[in-house]
Amino acid sequence: MIRRAVQDGIIEVAVTDIRSFATDKHSMTDDRPFGGGEGMVMKPEPVVRAINQARKEKDHGRVIFLTPQGRRFKQQVAGELAELDHLILLCGRYEGIDERIQSYIDDEISLGDYILTGGEPAALVIIDAVTRLLPGVLGCNDSARLDTFSRGGLKYPQYTRPREFAGQKVPDVLLSGDHQAIAEYRLLAAVAKTKEKRPDLLKTMTFSIEEKKILKKNGLL
Repeated sequence: MIRRAVQDGIIEVAVTDIRSFATDKHSMTDDRPFGGGEGMVMKPEPVVRAINQARKEKDHGRVIFLTPQGRRFKQQVAGELAELDHLILLCGRYEGIDERIQSYIDDEISLGDYILTGGEPAALVIIDAVTRLLPGVLGCNDSARLDTFSRGGLKYPQYTRPREFAGQKVPDVLLSGDHQAIAEYRLLAAVAKTKEKRPDLLKTMTFSIEEKKILKKNGLL
């Protein structure tokens, strides 16, 4: 999907090598931390030069530092970023980047409470999550609109052929052709699945007035 989005001109992806903005003969982008401690810290000069170059090439752009201290990346954040014209994803390495880059960034995002060897895998995740929300990327626009987390919770269970597998049958309602009944079943199934597997998400789910009536009638709200 990402390759097709690039080929169709829906998105452009460019990689900026921070190392190419170092000025010493060894192209050093990191150094030992002041005060001592483990590891190395990325130097501010080449990072800022790389940011400024990326901004110049695409008329400014929103600079997002991928760091554990950032706000948690969620589907809603992906939707927010999909509204922007130009994202500059800054990938840290080693023990991080010199704190003095803070005045050159606009946002900080974290994928979760774990550490990667660098910000590049996180950047790929964000590119993928944001790109699939853009018009024309997915074959069916409803795929993104009705995704897991689109309303705050999990998506309803999905089934395909065969109708019976290992003694398990597809729910009859999905074979009925009754679109209203199917929609109601999927609403109830999505909430039940969220309640079972991710109850922490229930408080973030959003429903219409009619959906709330259906959920209350079935004891799920």
